[in-house]
Amino acid sequence: MRAAVLLPIKSFEVAKGRLAGALDLDQRAELARRMASGVIAACHDLPTWVICDDPEVASLAISCRANVLWRPARGLNVAVHEGVEFLAGEGYERVVVSHADLPLARDLTWVADAGPGVTIVPDRRDDGTNVMAVPTDAGFRFAYGVGSSALHRAEAERLGLEWRLIPDAELGWDVDVPEDLTALDGG
Repeated sequence: MRAAVLLPIKSFEVAKGRLAGALDLDQRAELARRMASGVIAACHDLPTWVICDDPEVASLAISCRANVLWRPARGLNVAVHEGVEFLAGEGYERVVVSHADLPLARDLTWVADAGPGVTIVPDRRDDGTNVMAVPTDAGFRFAYGVGSSALHRAEAERLGLEWRLIPDAELGWDVDVPEDLTALDGG
């Protein structure tokens, strides 16, 4: 089964706004760049596409040997949907969708091979969806945001797709609020 990775990445200059109390703008942008580079590296040999609307993000993706899918002003759910449709048109049967704010990510490849249907790797609070694999021909409707883990399970059920929830300590740690920064300092 041909699989690819899709990474939606927004501008580094606006990323991680909820960390403003702990990091200044330049620090937040640098953190976002560093995490995105690490997540791209965690894709290893899987074909990787960064979906973005920012020239700096596109440049980073290219420097990390990822492909760029330019989609301006789409919003996360629409961008991911369009990215999956594009990859289906390129002949991929399965897409791993990952957020780029996973500082502990070392390997995303296993998610592509976790089984048929939908694989969901939730955040460590089992609220959000950090990484997910979906078949490209399912017409899956993405629902990122608060409660997305449950919403994505419900969508898999609506489509009659087998699904599995696989918590993972590395892929489950995302950085949204200042307390999440402890993963970066070993705390």
